[in-house]
Amino acid sequence: MNTQIRRLGIGLLACYLALFGMLNWIQVVHKSALDNNALNDLRVKQLFNKDRGSISSADGALLATSQTVSGSSDFSRRRVYPQGNLFAQLTGYYSFNYGATGLELTYDKQLTGQTIGQQIHGFADLLNPRPQVGNLTISVRKDLQTVAQQSLGNRPGSVVAIDPRTGALLAFWSYPSYDPNPISSLDGAVSRAAWTADNAAPGKPMLAHQYQEIYPPGSTFKIVTSSTGVQDGLVTVANPSYPVARFYRPPFGQPIFNFGGEACGGTLIPILEVSCNSAFAQMGAETIGPDKMIAGAQSFGFNDIAPIDLPGAARSIFPTNFGQGTPTVDRAVLGQSSIGQNNVQATPLQMALVAAAIAHGGVIMKPHVMTQIRDSEGNLVQQYRPAPWLTPISPGTTATIHDAMMQVVANGTATVLQMPGFDVGGKTGTAEIGDTKQINAWMIAFAGPKGQEPTVAVAVVVLNQPGVSEATGARVAGPIAKQVLAATLAEQASGH
Repeated sequence: MNTQIRRLGIGLLACYLALFGMLNWIQVVHKSALDNNALNDLRVKQLFNKDRGSISSADGALLATSQTVSGSSDFSRRRVYPQGNLFAQLTGYYSFNYGATGLELTYDKQLTGQTIGQQIHGFADLLNPRPQVGNLTISVRKDLQTVAQQSLGNRPGSVVAIDPRTGALLAFWSYPSYDPNPISSLDGAVSRAAWTADNAAPGKPMLAHQYQEIYPPGSTFKIVTSSTGVQDGLVTVANPSYPVARFYRPPFGQPIFNFGGEACGGTLIPILEVSCNSAFAQMGAETIGPDKMIAGAQSFGFNDIAPIDLPGAARSIFPTNFGQGTPTVDRAVLGQSSIGQNNVQATPLQMALVAAAIAHGGVIMKPHVMTQIRDSEGNLVQQYRPAPWLTPISPGTTATIHDAMMQVVANGTATVLQMPGFDVGGKTGTAEIGDTKQINAWMIAFAGPKGQEPTVAVAVVVLNQPGVSEATGARVAGPIAKQVLAATLAEQASGH
């Protein structure tokens, strides 16, 4: 009997030790994995209910805030977006069902006070505890965003305005957009219905087309081609002079026509003024060549992702496979690519950065949205410091292209941008969409007070427009660009 009791005791002790070891394993070693398990509903609710700071525009409009919820056993607060769809593609949403996007995702730790600096500051306040949230202010202004929204209207497309001196985005709009409030609803049925409807809606409203979608840039890309030719010493304002022709025919390749079959040619400034396809196709295919064209495009940021502080940015593309075919075919394809067609694809943000490079001495500053983050007491937590991203061209090359773009506004296809009292440079673009009878209408531009460095650069694209004409870019995208430029210059002059 004693032997049996002893064996039972040993067995119970072993079971106790095993249980004790397992509990310690779960509570210590495996704690983090369990806390972050997607099935841990309690943990998810705890994280969702954390205090969260606000997001505001540069001119003080409240874009995102947390409201206290009463009568719910699961949630103590909800996220709301007072501006509806106007800033949705910047703020994103913060949803219990679908997580976070946009600025809510990029600056999640700062908004919830989880950075090291915020936590250290929180320890100092142990005797006087307060929410350690971060309140985010962005560079985009509500007044300029409203101008961009109203000028584009219900036409699918994007508007990007940027300060070329700092990289700060000033307006950042695309249509269609969406309302993040229903997706952020605490009512699961409402949230799921909104999510389903927005994802099924035409035009992909939940996609921030300004930086998450790419399109053929058309003739706006001729600024990259021109800059590459001048930078490499192969093109000047005097040479070469391209033949006056209705098309450029690469050896044994298909001809590349000018719009409407018009004849054009000459040196750099005249061919840029009229956006001469035949001359620029020959410039890229013969004067510059594939290796330098690839290097030139990549120096402006193509085949890379612009380092914007928003998630999911798309990569703009310039083909690099010109050596994989026969030389005659490659030259024809390179000619098309040199005028922004073939497989060239760019985000509107990328083309705004091209204009910004010409406006800022050949330097592309890193594009950004965040300007500063302050805690609940107003103390500075984080501030953006402007920094260069790329330097594709020298100041000398910049001066040449700057003057050429101003001539496009003075005498060429972009006269719609003329504004008395300001220096304005621009470039129209008309990108054909496959074999359809529609085009994407583009305009890129910069502007500033006369004789001074430009203070704003823009890119506008309006999608799926009827008519195939180089004038379409000026007629459709030009007035939008002008309204945004004028509103920005007026705001800057007011000193707000």
